[in-house]
Amino acid sequence: MIELINVSYSYKDSMRKQFEVLKNISFKVKNGELISIIGPSGCGKTTLANLIAGYLKNKKGKICENGRDIIAPGKDRFVINQENDLFDWMNVEENVSFFADNKKKVLEYIKLVGLENCKRKYPYELSGGMKKRVSIARALAANAEVLIMDEPFNSLDYSIKEKLYDDLAKIWKKTNKTIILISHDIEEAIYLSDRIIILNNRPASIKKIFNVPFSYPRNSGLKDSVRFMNIEKQIKEELIHL
Repeated sequence: MIELINVSYSYKDSMRKQFEVLKNISFKVKNGELISIIGPSGCGKTTLANLIAGYLKNKKGKICENGRDIIAPGKDRFVINQENDLFDWMNVEENVSFFADNKKKVLEYIKLVGLENCKRKYPYELSGGMKKRVSIARALAANAEVLIMDEPFNSLDYSIKEKLYDDLAKIWKKTNKTIILISHDIEEAIYLSDRIIILNNRPASIKKIFNVPFSYPRNSGLKDSVRFMNIEKQIKEELIHL
C-alpha cells in the first residue's frame, strides 16, 4: 500500500522566492488498485508522481510503501512517462532485459504486451503505441510492485490510446500491479480507474475523490452510458470551479 500523510512540497526560484506546489496531500492506494490523479495543467501532478517515485524529497509529511518511508527511488516503483524513454541503441528484447529482475522471463513480458514478433526491432522501427508497450514490458520485467504512469498516452492518437487502455487493463488484472496514473484526460481516468483523485490549483490539495462504480472488464461502449457521462460531467464541474 502507498500512503501519503500531509505531504507538502515547495521550492525556491533563482530569486530565492518560495513557491508552494503541494499542500497537505493525504490519500492511500491499496495494493493492486489503479487510481488516477487529475487536475489543472501545472498544478503539481508530475511533482506528486516524482515524490512517490522517490525522485524528490517531500518538505513536510510522509510517503510510505507498505509501512516503509519512501526516501529515494527503488526497484519496487517504476515510472513510465509521456516521453519515449527507450534506449535507441537497444532492440525491444534488450530494452526489456536491461531492467529485468529475471532475464528468463523477458520474452514472457514481451509476449504479454503483444510484441513477440518485434523483439529484434529498434525503437525507430516502432510506432508510438508499440514503444509504450515496450515501456510497460520493461516495468513488468523489473518486477516493480508499483507502476507510476505520468501521462503515458498523451502524445498518442485516439485510436491507439483506445487499444492501449484495454491492453493495460488486461495486463493490470493479470499481474495485480498497483498503478498510479497521472492524467489530464477525464474519459481516460474514468475508463481505467478504481478511484480518481482531483487536485486543486497550485498549491495543490485534494479537492475531491471519486469512486468509479464500474466493474472490470470494461469496454468502449461504457463511455456512451448515462452513468459514465454523468460522472464525466461531475468531474468537469469540479475542475471548472477550482
